[in-house]
Amino acid sequence: MTTVDEHSADLTRHGEAAYEAATRVFNLFAPVTPAAAVTARSTEEIRAAIAHARAHGLGVRVHTTGHASATARPMEDALLIRTEPDGEVAVDPRRRIARIPAGTRWGAVVEAAAPHGLAAPHGSSPTVGAVGYLLGGGLSMYARHTGLAVNSVRAVELVTADGGQRRVDAYSDPELFWALRGGGGGFGVVTAVEVALFPVTGVITGAAFWPAAQAARLLPRWRAWTERAPREATTSVRVMNLPKLPEVPEILSAGPVLCLDGVVVAPGDEDTARARRQADELLAPLRAVADPLMDTWHEAGPLAVPETHMDPPEPVPVLGDHLLLRELGDDGVAEFLRATVDRPRSALTVAELRQLGGGLSAPVPGAGALGHLDARFAYSGAGVPGFGGTEEEIRAHCAEVRRALSPWDTGRTAPTFVASLDQPQGHLDADAVLAADRVRTRVDPEGLFRGDIAPGCSAAR
Repeated sequence: MTTVDEHSADLTRHGEAAYEAATRVFNLFAPVTPAAAVTARSTEEIRAAIAHARAHGLGVRVHTTGHASATARPMEDALLIRTEPDGEVAVDPRRRIARIPAGTRWGAVVEAAAPHGLAAPHGSSPTVGAVGYLLGGGLSMYARHTGLAVNSVRAVELVTADGGQRRVDAYSDPELFWALRGGGGGFGVVTAVEVALFPVTGVITGAAFWPAAQAARLLPRWRAWTERAPREATTSVRVMNLPKLPEVPEILSAGPVLCLDGVVVAPGDEDTARARRQADELLAPLRAVADPLMDTWHEAGPLAVPETHMDPPEPVPVLGDHLLLRELGDDGVAEFLRATVDRPRSALTVAELRQLGGGLSAPVPGAGALGHLDARFAYSGAGVPGFGGTEEEIRAHCAEVRRALSPWDTGRTAPTFVASLDQPQGHLDADAVLAADRVRTRVDPEGLFRGDIAPGCSAAR
């Protein structure tokens, strides 16, 4: 074990318990194996780790919860910093701002904001790290209401390659602030972000499940509803092949199911009746087609929303794929069903279409490198090797769905949905890539963090 100086955390090597803790990831199919690793709990420890990496000719890589490990480049020549700074989420209810330390999971942010009648633009899982999600764009459970989560970022605190600690916002360094918000990473070690919260009196949220045999009747109705859906509603449909596990209700693991879940938000007291009506306009026609096997849609507060999507709480091995899609129409829905439902056996545990549009579609003044998504749906599909399919079968099924949906593929991706390093991806145009590179050259002239740059986000990678 190597100690840098009196301010350093312990740098660890493969085989040590602390190394295993620092390199822990959520996707067990995508472990990371850096040359050395450290869990840094202070700015001083981060600075010491950067100095050690430079002195030993190592690159610097960064992660918090490790949810994006499948998209990470190899780390054999790098020092991995796992950021877990001391401190809790601090909410300023008057300004509607939360300061979120790196390493904080969304569940903690939701719990800190809710007592003030506020909500954060969090994703579908309470265990995902807030900082990486935010700076990668972030498709919130409230996304059509709030827009991309990254647009809620008001300031970023980070340590750059020279060891300097910076607080960056639209006034102190507008170019770096622009690049940090969706520019693909490689700018330094983020230690905290400040994010704008929004008022929520209540929500209508939940999930309804039908036998997948009803999908051909239900899915076209949902798609037609999305064309006129209110901005307050964000929903998704999933074809699910759930394993027989104690935590999965038996009625849902008996065969493939179609799930409709989401959120209709009521920002103020006067909006509650409207939210109920909007939810009923979505659900009543579908319930009339067929009775759900299980239906949890209900009126609640923001604390209920992180549980709606029922993402796995513990690490799992996952293989998957992702596309951003244009308007599907009836033909696109038919192709999606053909590739996911109309087959004797599926290797995918889940195949999802998430509703976009609304606040996600319009360019936002003062946005960062990624400020909106010009697409109607986000497709994501995933399989767990050993639960329904082998690695080869899952990859083949992912490729089949990609071919089926190719006529509607925008060629773009949402960074936090990208499932692997080698899949086609891209969210920046050529001008944005060059602009982000210019910022990196300024703050990291040696390229210490170049290994952390997402594919398609640098002309040099």
